[in-house]
Amino acid sequence: MNALLIVDVQNDFLPGGNLAVPKGDQIIPIINNLQKKFQLIVASRDWHPANHGSFASNHKKQKPGDITELNGLEQILWPDHCIQGSPGAELSPLLNQNFIQRIVFKGSNPEVDSYSAFFDNGHKIETELHSYLQKKSVKRLFVTGLAADVCVWFTVKDALHLGYETFLITDATKGVNINPDDTQKALDDMKQKGAILISSDQVEDFM
Repeated sequence: MNALLIVDVQNDFLPGGNLAVPKGDQIIPIINNLQKKFQLIVASRDWHPANHGSFASNHKKQKPGDITELNGLEQILWPDHCIQGSPGAELSPLLNQNFIQRIVFKGSNPEVDSYSAFFDNGHKIETELHSYLQKKSVKRLFVTGLAADVCVWFTVKDALHLGYETFLITDATKGVNINPDDTQKALDDMKQKGAILISSDQVEDFM
């Protein structure tokens, strides 16, 4: 079974949002078109409490982009984003949600960040994603969404570690690029770890 995974296509990660990915909205028509090719579609959502430890606003004299420590892990601080129940946490209204069978929430523990759709950053808390995909007998995972150099990158690495044949659809993801080459580094790392990088018009060749 093949599955399409849509990572964090939420308002706060789109132009005008609190943590906007440059041109992040450009991937949405591509993802909508890709959905026609899959029987199983899953989406993830960041779902942070307002007191989340990754928010710079919750640390005195700190600003977004600063590095601190959170629960024993190095943590980059972000602007407040995807706060539970806020408009910024909603999936984009431009994203076709009619075919999404399951939405996985992540990042709800204020003590640890959760980039990956599978685990928190400390790999101590697992989301329901892996168990759900196992129940559906998924072997191949096609990954899209935001951001290529953060949540998509961590999701792909975990998917590979869990044994999925993992494809990253490169024109259906965009990076934050806090540093100019962050996305390219993430793409190179995913490929080196075993991910298969393809474009949306190649998907059917691998199904």
